[in-house]
Amino acid sequence: MASANMALQDFFVRFGQKQLAGPVLILLILAMMVLPLPAFVLDLFFTFNIAISVVVMLVAMSVMKPLDFSVFPTVLLVTTLLRLSLNVASTRVVLLEGHTGPGAAGQVIEAFGHFLVGGNYAVGLVVFTILVIINFVVITKGAGRVAEVAARFTLDAMPGKQMAIDADLNAGLIGEDEARTRRATIAEEADFFGSMDGASKFVRGDAVAGILIMLINVVGGLFVGVLQHDLDVGSAAKTYTLLTIGDGLVAQIPALIISIAAGMVVTRVGDREDVSAQFISQLFSNSKLLFLTAGIIGFLGLIPGMPNFIFLLLAGGLATMAWRIDTRSQGRDAAPVAVAVAPTVAKETQEASWADVAPLDVLGLEVGYRLIPLVDKSQDGELLRRIRGIRKKFAQEVGFLVSPVHIRDNLELKPNAYKILLKGVEIGEGEAFPGNLLAINPGRVAGQVPGTATKDPAFGLPAVWIDPALREQAQAYGYTVVDASTVAATHLNHLILSHAAELLGRQETQALLDHLAKDIPKLVEDVVPKAVSIGVLQKVLRNLLDEGVPIRDMRTIIETLADGAPRSQDPETLTALVRVALSRSIVQEIYPGNTEIQLMSLDPQLERVLLQAVAGGGEGASIEPGLADTLVRETAAAAQRQEELGLPAVLLVPGNLRSLLSRFLRRGIPQLKVLAHGEVPESRMIKVTSIIGGRV
Repeated sequence: MASANMALQDFFVRFGQKQLAGPVLILLILAMMVLPLPAFVLDLFFTFNIAISVVVMLVAMSVMKPLDFSVFPTVLLVTTLLRLSLNVASTRVVLLEGHTGPGAAGQVIEAFGHFLVGGNYAVGLVVFTILVIINFVVITKGAGRVAEVAARFTLDAMPGKQMAIDADLNAGLIGEDEARTRRATIAEEADFFGSMDGASKFVRGDAVAGILIMLINVVGGLFVGVLQHDLDVGSAAKTYTLLTIGDGLVAQIPALIISIAAGMVVTRVGDREDVSAQFISQLFSNSKLLFLTAGIIGFLGLIPGMPNFIFLLLAGGLATMAWRIDTRSQGRDAAPVAVAVAPTVAKETQEASWADVAPLDVLGLEVGYRLIPLVDKSQDGELLRRIRGIRKKFAQEVGFLVSPVHIRDNLELKPNAYKILLKGVEIGEGEAFPGNLLAINPGRVAGQVPGTATKDPAFGLPAVWIDPALREQAQAYGYTVVDASTVAATHLNHLILSHAAELLGRQETQALLDHLAKDIPKLVEDVVPKAVSIGVLQKVLRNLLDEGVPIRDMRTIIETLADGAPRSQDPETLTALVRVALSRSIVQEIYPGNTEIQLMSLDPQLERVLLQAVAGGGEGASIEPGLADTLVRETAAAAQRQEELGLPAVLLVPGNLRSLLSRFLRRGIPQLKVLAHGEVPESRMIKVTSIIGGRV
């Protein structure tokens, strides 16, 4: 016996009470359908059914967003099964023991049959029918329609939301873990609303089942009472109908409460407050509207024949509430008392000095006065945190630490404008509207949203500044929706990446070497400055950055320079050697994985013409104007065809032509990548998709 107890304890410890709660509840529900229950147990379960429905409704009112109650579709199924099983159990008792009197099925059913409808089964039928109509036609049908539309809109909005997450991740505004969490949340939202769409059918079916069960119980009760227990038709109708009405009401009231909870969950808008707080803040926060309502109700109360006292009492209550709200609002908005500041004595004008010569900031951000809260340290401005994330992500992905961004306000700018400077020269500008959202059209949207039309400052895509309340609608249409700080941060990140070569100065190069010397001091000491000067190294690194090649693999770069420096000190020649050494990472950046490389190539005849131009012109080689125009036009058309196929625009050329064509073609085709034959790893298969210059 002791060993059996120990085994049972081990079982509960291993599986835990939470894991057993679900299966035990389902088994109890199924047992109620097949096992006869005494009246006391029925009372207990009916009371539990009412209690659990109230709990569900209160939880639905208190959640901030629907996903906080993600188990709700399953709760709907379980509570519906519970009510139906109670209907089956109570039907069994009513038909077996109904002839003994109105208390045959327990005190709960008796109370609902007598107290709530006054013992009048005709009134009970009407009340029951009204409750079923309210539940089935109004609440359940409306909640089901909202859940269906929400499920469709959520699925349609998934691509836009995913693009917004990818944009934040690429801009360094969020980490990989947070991006993974956000993607999981989006998938859970789609699953939740899809489940709610299906779960609403449970409640609708429950309402239909309640009507059918009531009719079956009334007809069955008449047969049982008259034929088996020799009751007259009137007594049998009254007894069994009252019991059936009580049974139906005690099941329909919890069903109505659960339906209300379902409607509250699927109709939620916003996730900053619960339903109660939203009711108070949005219905009873405007004192002017409350004063107007009080005036209308008071006027109606003065009309002869109206219940004057009640109308005037309610009008007085509304006016009092409006006055208190107005008083509190004025107290919050009261301006602080101004403190007079004594004028400072002007200092004697001093001679000019070198302190008056202020060095230019490498990176600068100037903002209008309405954007100051976004960059205010005392307020922990959102844009400040995003800029820190941009610098960190840039260092991780590109390979060196960019200079800090110096931020200052500029009263000459528009209130919502900002300007990005590189060494004192403007390289970008835009506008951001705090409190609004920018809905960016990626090219495939299902509809238009109202707002102020503009363009995304980073990439020039068509966009609209919208009210935050339209976020979900815009995402459902396929827009990528971002806030004001993200707009400015993404623009800054794009410009930093495109000007990475200019940001790598001599000081940043030396700092990079000092950092590298901590891991490989001997290699750095032997190469810089013994084999190559720091100036040559800087030019090589700039050449790489200028074509979007990260310099994270400094070990390979330094080792390649050590091998190539004895033969040449020309930065272009050394850059070509480094690119070959970095070929795997360069190709991997363009073609992730081990997929086939699909790219463009030059016609052999055009290659020979260009090679002759390079050989004859040396470092100052140039391309004949007519040939240059044709080359640019055909390359641009081929690059566009590549992008339409979802492929990167990459041109494969001989090594002698790579540097010349890269500088020349990227002026008109910024997205073009030019690879040399020697830069393609032997392990990757090549497929030429188009030949350029066949008609030259």
